[in-house]
Amino acid sequence: MGNAFRLLYGKCCKPSTTGDSDSVGPPYTTTAPGVSALAHDLFNFEITSQVPEDLSQHVVSSRKAQVKWYGKLLQAWKEAKPPPKTPEEVARLIVETLSGHRKADVEGLLEFYDLPRPSILEEISTGVPTRLPEGVKFEMHTLPVDGNTVPDGDGLNVYVNTDDPRESSNIPRAVLMAAVRRSKARAKKNYARADELRQKIIESGYQVIDFQNEEILARKCRIRLRGIDAPEMSMPFGKEAKQELAKLVHGKCLRVLAYGEDQYGRCVADIYCNGIFAQEVMLKKGLAWHYVAYDRRVEFATWQKEAQAKRTGLWVQSNPEKPWEWRKKNKR
Repeated sequence: MGNAFRLLYGKCCKPSTTGDSDSVGPPYTTTAPGVSALAHDLFNFEITSQVPEDLSQHVVSSRKAQVKWYGKLLQAWKEAKPPPKTPEEVARLIVETLSGHRKADVEGLLEFYDLPRPSILEEISTGVPTRLPEGVKFEMHTLPVDGNTVPDGDGLNVYVNTDDPRESSNIPRAVLMAAVRRSKARAKKNYARADELRQKIIESGYQVIDFQNEEILARKCRIRLRGIDAPEMSMPFGKEAKQELAKLVHGKCLRVLAYGEDQYGRCVADIYCNGIFAQEVMLKKGLAWHYVAYDRRVEFATWQKEAQAKRTGLWVQSNPEKPWEWRKKNKR
């Protein structure tokens, strides 16, 4: 049994004063029974590869399909940083992880664990494109994102593993040498020298990140979400837009479909988070405008119109100011 999931289960479910702390049975209690039950079943699945016997009464797909779900959920739970603790967080993890599966199955699984049904199940379509959209130059995947580093409602700061073939061939020699020397300094417990070398790595646009019990050399990448323009932080709903995007990506590994760079050196991209299209979320929740000047995708216009009709987010205002007009007016 993996130590990582043992730790996650332990955080989710608090042991009582009796019983074996490694048990998956009754000694564990929690204020959120649905969270505890799913953690227990995933813990058991990792050991036995068995899903709950009575789950089939709540879903429509076969036992074989259910096994695949639990495999995905187990992996998603392990990768979530921090792990989900509330019923709402667990429900969202299920919906995002099982994106592309039958809606009846997702609803049945939520019902089985007595979890709330997130509005995202109704509002946001799931799944990733089967082929790359026109104009995409390359695809990359990020390390887990720290939501606290999200700058605003249409930008991200992420790190990409340099083990990726696209990255490994472009690492500056100075960065590689600094990483090697830092490892040697740490081995000799010369932590002052190690910190000095780490700072040099950071100044070069890289970072040494602890991921799955190992240190990884990663490149920092600034991303601009393509086709949307969120309110600036000084504008109404600017903070709300930033918070929503941070909540969506925090702790997740993102799929990035890159179109190129903008004038500020940011990677302009479509972002998928466990199958959820980030731009769709922001538009449907009324936390961004369709940036028509740079992207004329019909679905973007449709999602904005839906939010306007529902008076969602910034559309509660009678005449919200466009971010690009605000920037022009407030340009220093």
